[in-house]
Amino acid sequence: MANIPSIIRKPGAASKSTVFTDPLWLRIPLIVLVILFLLAFLVMPLLLVFSEAFAEGIKGYRQAFSDPDTAASIKLTLLAAAISVPVNVLFGLVAAWAIAKFQFLGKSFLLTLIDLPFAVSPVIAGLIYVLLFGARGVFGHFVEDHHLKIIFAVPGIVLATTFVTFPFVARELIPLMEAQGSDEEQAAITLGANGWQTFTRVTLPNIKWGLLYGVLLCNARAMGEFGAVSVVSGHVQGLTMTIPLQVQQLYDDSLYVPAFALASVLAMLALVTLVIKSLFEWNEGRKARGREVEEDRLIPGAGAGSTTGTPAAAVVGERG
Repeated sequence: MANIPSIIRKPGAASKSTVFTDPLWLRIPLIVLVILFLLAFLVMPLLLVFSEAFAEGIKGYRQAFSDPDTAASIKLTLLAAAISVPVNVLFGLVAAWAIAKFQFLGKSFLLTLIDLPFAVSPVIAGLIYVLLFGARGVFGHFVEDHHLKIIFAVPGIVLATTFVTFPFVARELIPLMEAQGSDEEQAAITLGANGWQTFTRVTLPNIKWGLLYGVLLCNARAMGEFGAVSVVSGHVQGLTMTIPLQVQQLYDDSLYVPAFALASVLAMLALVTLVIKSLFEWNEGRKARGREVEEDRLIPGAGAGSTTGTPAAAVVGERG
């Protein structure tokens, strides 16, 4: 028991902060280790990408995007993400709602299917679509007879991207919705709210940050996917090359500045999405603190424990 770090709570601040009195010799090495790890595996690679991208200055960086094939790869990547992300958001919401709010036969099997893209190699996922829709695939004759083009075309890239990214939204929402339970939804329905009002006024406000985080992860994976897309794309320049595939092609051709310039686009997109997420969280936290201050002013002692600002109460107030 003597080795367990004690916890000191400041008077009047038990609900706000907890101070752990770990020994200094333990805290400093751990902090240094975390900083070194972030520098080695996050900061330095990012700096390397941008330094190589601007190795020939701003002019060389801009010229890297003047290539029509590079421009086409950016458009195709954005198109694949624009289709796959909304589809996965819809699937994630429906799957999370069904799994978290209801009990039904085959629930565990559905969870296993959702996790399938995590267990299957992306290359195998791409190969599955080739075996299904390729010239010698299961549906190959049907595709050929109806003059459809799936493999080595944009539809195949969208299918592969959707497959490897569909668990992200669902997996972020399922534990969140299970932890929240269904008490507020049941209260809203009991008080007269319909299904759409219950979802938009009660469920969605409670899961919005988990949903946003899932969308960010899904979008990042969609734009950075390489393995599955590489199998189904056919590497047709200007037609089926996404940004990761184009980066590899440029690097293999010893065009290092254009390759790193295009790679910097993915890095900047990732950084921008993280900044947007942080801004949303900061703004929501600021609004929440403002509401707590206003409630404390109007109703002394209300604050965080007040139920007047819950989503279910908002539905009741609107109907009243």
